[in-house]
Amino acid sequence: MIAAFLAFRFPTPHDSPPAWDKPGLQAMELANHKHEGAAEAPVSTGPHRRVLSPARRCVEPLMGGFDVETNPGAVAGTKLRILEYPHPLLRAGNCEVVDFNYDLKKLTREMFSVMYASRGVGLAAPQVGVNRRLMVFNPEGDPRKRRSEVVLCNPVIVEYSDTTDVEVEGCLSFPGFTADVERSEWIKVEYQDVKGRKQEKQLEGWEARIFQHELDHVDSVLYIDRLGGDERQRIQKNLDELIAAHGPGGAL
Repeated sequence: MIAAFLAFRFPTPHDSPPAWDKPGLQAMELANHKHEGAAEAPVSTGPHRRVLSPARRCVEPLMGGFDVETNPGAVAGTKLRILEYPHPLLRAGNCEVVDFNYDLKKLTREMFSVMYASRGVGLAAPQVGVNRRLMVFNPEGDPRKRRSEVVLCNPVIVEYSDTTDVEVEGCLSFPGFTADVERSEWIKVEYQDVKGRKQEKQLEGWEARIFQHELDHVDSVLYIDRLGGDERQRIQKNLDELIAAHGPGGAL
């Protein structure tokens, strides 16, 4: 969801291995579609690749306990719902946000509501069936910390770090499991806020990972597209179970 700045989620003790390093990421998927004008996505950079050691992989407590991500289904105050793989809207093209009005603000508030109900830290509009280049995130994952909330319209990465690292991600649209994903350690981004004002930021670490995950969703890419052969094979059973539950066409 992560859902998707992220359709990202917090990995849980019930997820299949590997174990966890920090609150998981929800909702970020990638497609072969590349946003015009965006910088080229990085490839593996050999010696810069950092894999977390098993000793560092642990679940961090959030708000007094383990925060377990879940698809909340219906959420009070909105008709939006998390779409799960292989729903076709997760792969559909997404149009630019052009109207910065009350309806947009209302949509983003409802997206935050769904994100918090799912215990995620990020959510992309395609994850709730709205095919627009829009995402929200709160790296704290805490609805009480609204100052940490970010709304990103028409986001794009304009510069990637040379270095990458590998960490565990989860996604609201792929419930029940996590996987190791390689991402740039820092990025420079451009976007418009909910009022249409242009913004530029450099994001590092956790926030950079959330942004990259959620931007993938906006670009019609799923985080499973980022996995190496061994990781993809490891979670294939989980994907097959989602296909069996929703059908090859992804109908819910």
